[in-house]
Amino acid sequence: MSKRYRITRELQGNGETISLEECKRYFEDKPDFDYTPEYTVHGSTTVTIPGDFFLWRVGSAVIPFRHYQGDLYASGTNEAVIPKMMDVASDLRADVVEG
Repeated sequence: MSKRYRITRELQGNGETISLEECKRYFEDKPDFDYTPEYTVHGSTTVTIPGDFFLWRVGSAVIPFRHYQGDLYASGTNEAVIPKMMDVASDLRADVVEG
């Protein structure tokens, strides 16, 4: 089972969330990220998930960061995502938690 991580400001206790608009502004300057309103997973079946996704392209891998209810979520399946999540969280003045 893969780990899921959440980039959040919840632990700061000030009620501030990470807005979609803030994410769009932040990621538009990152050449290795692309925004998409849906994410398609290909495998034995193809599943398309609607939502707000920022797709990080690292080598041949595509790792989705999903904005959902004021937080960003990412899978820890690829070990390269951990340092990238820490950078994103730091830039957005947020924390990284499992779950």
